[in-house]
Amino acid sequence: MIINLAERAHNHNWELDPVIRSLLDTDFYKLLMLQFIWKHFPKTHVEFSLYKRDRAVRVADIVHVEELKVQLQHVRGRRFRKSELVWLAGNTFYGHKGIFEPAFLEWLEKDFRLSDYQLRVRDGQIHLSFEGLWTETTMWELYALAILDELKTRAALKTLSEFGLDILYSKAKTKLWGKIERLRGVPGLSIADFGTRRRHSFLWQEYVVVAMAANLGSSFIGTSNAFFAHKHDLEAIGTNAHEIPMVMAALASDDEALKESQYKVLELWQQTYEGALRVMLPDTFGTTQFLEGAPGWVADWTGQRVDSKDPYVAGDEYIDWLKARRKDPREKLLIASDTVDVDIILGLHAYFAGRIGKGFRPQDFRSSADFYDPNKWINDRRIRFSAGWGTLLTNDFRECDPNDGGRFDPISLICKVSTVEGKPAVKLSDNYAKALGPPAEVERYRHVFGTAGIKNAPVIA
Repeated sequence: MIINLAERAHNHNWELDPVIRSLLDTDFYKLLMLQFIWKHFPKTHVEFSLYKRDRAVRVADIVHVEELKVQLQHVRGRRFRKSELVWLAGNTFYGHKGIFEPAFLEWLEKDFRLSDYQLRVRDGQIHLSFEGLWTETTMWELYALAILDELKTRAALKTLSEFGLDILYSKAKTKLWGKIERLRGVPGLSIADFGTRRRHSFLWQEYVVVAMAANLGSSFIGTSNAFFAHKHDLEAIGTNAHEIPMVMAALASDDEALKESQYKVLELWQQTYEGALRVMLPDTFGTTQFLEGAPGWVADWTGQRVDSKDPYVAGDEYIDWLKARRKDPREKLLIASDTVDVDIILGLHAYFAGRIGKGFRPQDFRSSADFYDPNKWINDRRIRFSAGWGTLLTNDFRECDPNDGGRFDPISLICKVSTVEGKPAVKLSDNYAKALGPPAEVERYRHVFGTAGIKNAPVIA
């Protein structure tokens, strides 16, 4: 059934319209990480905090705090449904059944709870944090971001008439269709939805996921959203994130242990998971230093996700690193996931999934037709390439507002671990602008890990 999104937004007058309808409405990697945390760090105490990179938008002037409280309390009262636990227990993920242990699923059913939260407003900004056991706080990241983004959307929707809402969604659907059309028929293309954390709304993400699945065929490999994967019988996509190396680094006893913590993470992860779930995210403290110091066995991992580095540079760096260790890059996986959109997806696919003809550039690939011109491109991959399409898939309403405003433009909200057992958590990233943590600790980490390969780049939502 296709929902009339404009009519539903216009008739929005019920007492509670929950943003989070199910605890499964989260990125799949959060569930994998939750099991990892439950198994290895059940007593570790952490705090997660909300960060807003661009302070120009006064979120507290848009999102009503009391409405936010109601949504947060609603999530705290949710429990995993029997059918969802059965799906986690019996479904095949990445070719393996039984990824989730029976004892973990029993804990999810009987003992899993979300921590309390701390909420205040200062200078027009919302300050939100979650403190408690790591097992009680980690899942808040996605729930909190999805709630804030959708409440921002709802506030903007209320300013439009029913006709205005119809125009808004007509423009957004047309924009989405234009993107899908450019991707249809591209040989060997691999795309997944990574858009939960900054989506326009729950219903819009579902609309987008269904549209991608219906029109891109095998090129659409699945969604990171576990709820939509369950509901629409799609592949659940995801492995791990920056959170785990940040915590393990904060727990390190000295600078030597700090440097080694980024590899201890991988050791523990591969004790827990194997096969395609071994995709590393090496940029927490800088990709270049990570690869230079990595033990030999790291090259046996399935692949690498690129988050904060220029994906062309990061991909070439990874390919060269694999070759130096006598590994065939064509058998490895490179996932680009930071602010990708159609132009970037097509360019990266042309660059990594084949050979570009003399005189052409990645930017010259605008649709599937370009990939069938033998003068332009030869299907001979350098590495297996996949795109994790996030914000600009599920929240690209730029220039769709009939009032010519930017109220529907995405904003860069993140929710990251901020302290571990009372010690500050730090993320350096491959982009100086994305570093997190107290300045003194950031500088200490930079002294330990170095700054090789780290650049300054604009942060897009």
